[in-house]
Amino acid sequence: METLAPRARRPRPKVVTLSDAAAARVKEIMDRAEKPYAGLRVGVKNGGCAGQEYQLEYAEAASPLDEVVEDKGVRILIDPKAVLFLIGTEIDYETTRLAAKFVFRNPNETDACGCGESVTIVPASAE
Repeated sequence: METLAPRARRPRPKVVTLSDAAAARVKEIMDRAEKPYAGLRVGVKNGGCAGQEYQLEYAEAASPLDEVVEDKGVRILIDPKAVLFLIGTEIDYETTRLAAKFVFRNPNETDACGCGESVTIVPASAE
């Protein structure tokens, strides 16, 4: 009986990517943190007038089920419940005359509230 070598897996695309501005800002924030962190945790939670909000927080450690994304020298840990909502998202950092903030360019968003604080996101399909 002939044994077959395991088939090489094709590389998976990153769930999220960072713009140069976002990567620089995350590095700056992490460098100024009061203690070392494993990375920046990105998630989606229920809330706001459109139904969902993006969530960013320091991650003290990676959870076993986290999706780990390394991009431009930054480590992003994605809550497993948020992966399908974030596939294909670019995280950017914008500075205007009135505000400076992270911006999510998410192809899965279907609606956003007028104040820009919450969104409606449908999970990515397998297609």
